[in-house]
Amino acid sequence: MSHNPVVHFEMGYHDRERMKKFYESALGWNMQQMGPEMGNYVVAHTAETDDKGMVKTPGTINGGFYQKSDDPTSHAPSVVIAVSDIKNVMEAVEANGGKILGAMNEKGETGMDPVMIPGVGLWISFQDTEGNRVSLLQPNNGM
Repeated sequence: MSHNPVVHFEMGYHDRERMKKFYESALGWNMQQMGPEMGNYVVAHTAETDDKGMVKTPGTINGGFYQKSDDPTSHAPSVVIAVSDIKNVMEAVEANGGKILGAMNEKGETGMDPVMIPGVGLWISFQDTEGNRVSLLQPNNGM
């Protein structure tokens, strides 16, 4: 069995500017605002990265922040797990009692197929057997 590492964290925000100021000031993180085509996602650089955006120190991860919604699953932090075959892992999640939650496309519609995050890879979220929201990422550069 392959190890599928946690490669990213995600948390929600109510007030994007307040959140950015907090993490920049309190922890010194570099916050990178994405545009509306990326859902106004904010990438949090918590560790030094190389020219490809990959962390230089093994064991460290970066993360991101998204706008919270009325959906309770958007309120708790979650992790992103890198996998080599997202379709295979989606099947394994469901076979073992998890539920695919889907992914929002560029039109704002939620579907049950992974979406391509430009320059990153295929992404989709699921709910584990304990009600936690978790995401899967099949990186463009493989694993």
